[in-house]
Amino acid sequence: MRSFLIITSLSLFTFATAQKKLTVTKDDQFKTQASTSIQSNYDQYKTMAFQIWDYAEVGYKEVKSSALLQQTLKDNGFNVEAGVAGIPTAFVATYGSGSPVIAILAEFDALPGLSQTNAPEKISAGKDAGHACGHHLFGVASVASGIAIKKLIEEKKFTGTIKVFGCPAEEGGSGKVYLVRAGLFKDVDVAIHWHPGNENGVTMTSALANMSAKFRFRGISAHAAASPERGRSALDGVEAMNNMVNMMREHIPQETRIHYVITNGGKAPNVIPDFAEVYYYVRHPKRDQVQSIFNRVVNTANGAAIGTDTKMEFEMIGGTHDLLLNRTLAEVMQKNLEKTGGVQYTAAEVDFGNKLQATFGFPAPPVANAGIIKPLKIEMDAGGGSTDVGDVSYAVPTVGLRSATWVSGTAAHSWQAVACGGTEIGTKGMMVSAKTMALTAIDLFLHPELIEKAKVEFKQQVGTYQYKALLGDRKPALNYRD
Repeated sequence: MRSFLIITSLSLFTFATAQKKLTVTKDDQFKTQASTSIQSNYDQYKTMAFQIWDYAEVGYKEVKSSALLQQTLKDNGFNVEAGVAGIPTAFVATYGSGSPVIAILAEFDALPGLSQTNAPEKISAGKDAGHACGHHLFGVASVASGIAIKKLIEEKKFTGTIKVFGCPAEEGGSGKVYLVRAGLFKDVDVAIHWHPGNENGVTMTSALANMSAKFRFRGISAHAAASPERGRSALDGVEAMNNMVNMMREHIPQETRIHYVITNGGKAPNVIPDFAEVYYYVRHPKRDQVQSIFNRVVNTANGAAIGTDTKMEFEMIGGTHDLLLNRTLAEVMQKNLEKTGGVQYTAAEVDFGNKLQATFGFPAPPVANAGIIKPLKIEMDAGGGSTDVGDVSYAVPTVGLRSATWVSGTAAHSWQAVACGGTEIGTKGMMVSAKTMALTAIDLFLHPELIEKAKVEFKQQVGTYQYKALLGDRKPALNYRD
């Protein structure tokens, strides 16, 4: 009897072990299939990325870029709903049915004033904008990842729904905020995103909450020399406001970031301008603090108008939350990033990288760092930028990564970033993210317990907070780049 028990126990142990190995093998098989599928379409995705890089369309104007991504998803069997949330270039592409519902975020807007060729020296491409934040790569990688998952669902490797969200105007237009506000993430279980960068790592640094507005001053025109007493300078209103904001910097939390540009200061020195406009960003790690500081900026504008005898009005342009980090999902993504690996350059690409780094004006990390995967580490500071992904992270558990699409040391929003994005240095980094996102999604489809654990963490982070868009109830600022 004892021998029978021992044999039975061994049999059960062997069976359990075999089952475990079978499960791991299935996971690896699907991941290999997804990675191979993405890589096999490298030339297509590279061509798409370069097309959008060449289009260089700014926020809410990304007509051709959005259409290209939408058509690619349609050609691959997705049902595409365009013009969602009142935004012509926003879309949601869906394949599959039932739970879980995994969303992949895609961006595709360029930045104004950063036209650049793909050369390692500063040469304008003769355009009004450039992809200095790599969103041409962002959108294509997300589409590639979504298509790879769609194929696995189509082959009945697992069940569920994959959604690709076309998200315009991340650069100041807060596009995703309108998608969240419209309830488009209500049925989503997890959102996955990525961003171009100069290194490879899972995002474990938050983002700054942000409120932005255009302050418009109106005065009275007059001849600046013959009858200045008859005029009331709108530009004086802008300059008075800027002076007061700059004095205010001493008396606000040191983590605050405030920046502005004068978008209209008049047309001729001898004409007292009757209209002037200044565009402000106010940032802070905490959403409640950014609201308080923004209100103080509004007070300076009101004071400036009184002091210069002009009239002032302002238009909210954007408003984004800080970014919630989900450790559960980050650990899953980290393993898949390590499995995918970093970027390897050819000799010609190394030479390009060295030439580009020579333009930085400071010592740069080795070009070969693009092959390194950063260890997972929570960084307590809130980073230096803002993103409307923050609002998504308050609606659904969210995870993201950065991959090396730019030469090590390259700053975002620089001509060097535009240059890298127009070469295969950018494309190779894009593929790292496309594969990593697909592999992460596979884990979530196959192991729903990971989703449940992530949701518990998410609910603890959000607590009793009831989400409210920082930009209020305004309609999408479709002309904010005008």
